[in-house]
Amino acid sequence: MEEIKNNVPVTYELIKTCKQTGARLGILHTPHGDVETPTYMCVGTQATVKAILPRDLEEIGAGVVLSNTYHLYLRPGHELVKKAGGLHEFSQWHGPMLTDSGGFQVFSLASMNKIKEDGVEFRSHIDGSRHFFTPEKVMEIEEALGADIAMAFDECAPAGCSYDYTVKAMDRTHRWAERCGKAHTRQDQALFGIIQGGMFGDLRIESTKALTQMDFPGYGIGGLSVGEPKPVMYEMLDTIRPYLPENKPHYLMGVGSPDCLVEGSMRGIDMFDCVMQTRTARNALAMTFEGKKSLKQLQYEEDFRPIEEGCDCYACRHFTRAYIRHLIKANEILAAQLITIHNLRFSYRLMEGIRNAIREDALMDYRNELVLRGTFN
Repeated sequence: MEEIKNNVPVTYELIKTCKQTGARLGILHTPHGDVETPTYMCVGTQATVKAILPRDLEEIGAGVVLSNTYHLYLRPGHELVKKAGGLHEFSQWHGPMLTDSGGFQVFSLASMNKIKEDGVEFRSHIDGSRHFFTPEKVMEIEEALGADIAMAFDECAPAGCSYDYTVKAMDRTHRWAERCGKAHTRQDQALFGIIQGGMFGDLRIESTKALTQMDFPGYGIGGLSVGEPKPVMYEMLDTIRPYLPENKPHYLMGVGSPDCLVEGSMRGIDMFDCVMQTRTARNALAMTFEGKKSLKQLQYEEDFRPIEEGCDCYACRHFTRAYIRHLIKANEILAAQLITIHNLRFSYRLMEGIRNAIREDALMDYRNELVLRGTFN
């Protein structure tokens, strides 16, 4: 397979490997700053993390922020974002950014799609208009958006599909990855490849080998947050781990529940992303080290403690469960803002704990402590 020549504005520095688990402590170097790994990356689909300001993201310690190629292509359009100076200037988030390729959304959100060797024809979920994504078109869009990291266009095979179809989707993903590499020219942006192969270990190994031969500066692991049981996901991560390069970042796409952040880190994952933290916040659900709390429940009506004792986020420093419950019952938007701030800060505190445990060669001990505390409930 032809080697893809990539510029490397984004690099990974391995600092330490946990003797207890093999988890990796590292630094992701990007044009917009360095990020300690393992790291959770919050999702800003429409060039904004829902219900939170960029200055709040800075305060809670956010590193990389994601945006979505499919959504921004449809609205407001990548050319408009380019005219605004790119995503960083448009959104006023000046830290590192990553754009996914839109592949998952094309297959999951579009009201109709037709897969061809050249690309995917689809109808917009917004107005039904017809569009066609090719690897070259996706590279054009992602270069216009201008994030530090762009993801290659891939075909994410749905959960439960046959072995034969998974092979076809995987092979197409590899051909599209080569085309993305040839089309990608932006010097200050890194292009990551995406490993596919469904729930079949032999295909996952084949895909990992094929993508690493192309010498991308980083690797996403796709198709492992599509409804499969978590033990199957962990099995696939264990299967491909020996084949992933140590000097490149490993990114588990679309995964970010507390248990998966720990279990994924134990399996050599450096980067995670998930909408759970912000989506559950808008449904009054707070994430804590003692498990989830539904703050709309009557038991919090006269509870004048913070969302979580010991949390240093703005919401916990200034407001009580009783007040936030009042906001929820009154349908005030501030409730979603405060719980979002807390949930994101919880995730960054969890990642800090994971990194500290790796430094001390004690990540398994930390995992067991979290289990006892009920963090994963």
